[in-house]
Amino acid sequence: MKPHVAAVQHRLTGTLITLDGPGGVGKSTATRLVVDTLTALGLPVHATSQPSRAPLGELARHGTETYRGMALACLCAADRHHQLDTEILPALNTGKIVMCDRYVASSLVLQGLDGLPADVVWQLNHGVYRPDLSIILTGDPQIIDARLRARGGHSRFERATDSSTRETNGYTSAVTDLRDKSWPVTTVDATTGPPETIAATIVAHIQNVLTRKSPACL
Repeated sequence: MKPHVAAVQHRLTGTLITLDGPGGVGKSTATRLVVDTLTALGLPVHATSQPSRAPLGELARHGTETYRGMALACLCAADRHHQLDTEILPALNTGKIVMCDRYVASSLVLQGLDGLPADVVWQLNHGVYRPDLSIILTGDPQIIDARLRARGGHSRFERATDSSTRETNGYTSAVTDLRDKSWPVTTVDATTGPPETIAATIVAHIQNVLTRKSPACL
């Protein structure tokens, strides 16, 4: 049995929600609004992002011009494994909802743009904790591109002229791959309404997950 199949993993008390999507789609804004909403509901939330803010994560975050292909993929995977051990899993063990801005789906897409096959990305991420829900923000590539150009690209991937279309197509493939690996995944169009509406949709998905995990908690 493959190591990333959900059945082999021990599930923790907390809930891991991951948010991925093309640069400029609105992940950071959505994460902030969702965290604010869940906190207002009295739920324990821990917000984080990948790459992490640890030294290894900062190297990956700011090193996309220096590191490419397998080198960057290894940096991102190593940071993810370290962050899981030191931050995410401890938070899940205390029963928190962990909201993570970027996770494995982003690696499948961005490392794919660097020419790495998906199987290689999965091997590097062997044993990572499967989210309770992986949310992929998507939408009209032209709208996403306009948002991205307005704020400016944060990496060489985002600064590429065709990045929004290529990333949007990449996430379509990633959704299929995640589902094939038995990861719970849903998509949310982030270009059809204001950020508050998108966040409300995400919160509804999270509440459904929490209800399935513990019907008495909501």
